[in-house]
Amino acid sequence: MFDRETSRDDVAVQTIHVMQGAYVASDAPNIVYTTILGSCVCTCMCDPIARVGGINHFLLPYAGVTKVENLRYGYHAIEILINSLLKLGANRHRLEAKLFGGGSMTLQLGAVGPANAAFAQQYLRDESINCVARSLGGTRARKIRFHPTSGRVQQMFLTDIEQLPPESPRVRLQRGAGELIYFDCDANSDPAAFGKEMR
Repeated sequence: MFDRETSRDDVAVQTIHVMQGAYVASDAPNIVYTTILGSCVCTCMCDPIARVGGINHFLLPYAGVTKVENLRYGYHAIEILINSLLKLGANRHRLEAKLFGGGSMTLQLGAVGPANAAFAQQYLRDESINCVARSLGGTRARKIRFHPTSGRVQQMFLTDIEQLPPESPRVRLQRGAGELIYFDCDANSDPAAFGKEMR
């Protein structure tokens, strides 16, 4: 589920992979969350003053009333992420979000990706949560690395579709919380491979 690496300060870093339908939050400075996205969307959220943050990974915007508790759906996944951050000491008015994913990966998935992206953006607007960065849409998968206490995000576009986990949606930055880094290269877990920062 996670591997270990060493930071510049020789502190052991714990890298945790976030699966579809999951969320995690932490105030530990040595945690890095990773996830791989196709049509799914992840919300990276941080309070840069309290230095707490978290991430979710959802497959569909919402479900019927009887299934709203399912974390595969964006409505509940974002709500429970916010609540988890508040329990760790975040202030709702300081929360800043970054959104990733929502790609159009295959004809079989139809408009799932764009629908996920549109939902996440509207949800943040409705809840008055500042979205300080986004990388949504397109036709390529993404690998995300998120540092929850700083809000720093690194993104890699994947060229090998086989690296994308199967998606089954049928189952019905201080400008804020840190900087956003884009990079375009072969996917690997080496932070040294990440591209230069884009502000």
